[in-house]
Amino acid sequence: MSDSSLPQRPLDQTVFDEWPDAVRALFDGSSLASKTGFTASLLTVDANQHIRTSLLGIGELYAPDSRTLCIALWPQARAARAIAQSGRAALTFVFEEKFYQVQLLAAPLPAAEGDDSGLVYMNCSIESAESQSVRYARLTSGITFELEGGKGQVLDRWERQIEHVKRAAARA
Repeated sequence: MSDSSLPQRPLDQTVFDEWPDAVRALFDGSSLASKTGFTASLLTVDANQHIRTSLLGIGELYAPDSRTLCIALWPQARAARAIAQSGRAALTFVFEEKFYQVQLLAAPLPAAEGDDSGLVYMNCSIESAESQSVRYARLTSGITFELEGGKGQVLDRWERQIEHVKRAAARA
């Protein structure tokens, strides 16, 4: 006997190999001030086979096309070392009431001319990806943050970072 009050298929899952339009717009490098608070988890595996998580803001992510994501990282970050070693990462985030998990193949991206930020860039392609939601509950947020003192300085840095990564991506 089945309970008719339960949804027949509680999990809605979508598999994709190109960014959905709304996600691509999120990562388009524009209107960063209106996208502050968004956080993605970058998952990597280090040399000791430990899973590591790095939290990235919208000023560190740029999608130059429908199948690519460029990531800006500090060179001393564990994620930068792990990606350089394995060429792989996963990005997870919540957006528009869905949970996204994206498996990425990554390669170093040369810095753009005139970039003195000290950041390293990764050019990532979507290997496989999926979004999930459930009908009985609504995801309202994932990990979010609020910029405190120096908000203008952070936004200025993000604008410069995104411009550098855009130029680096255009050269790739």
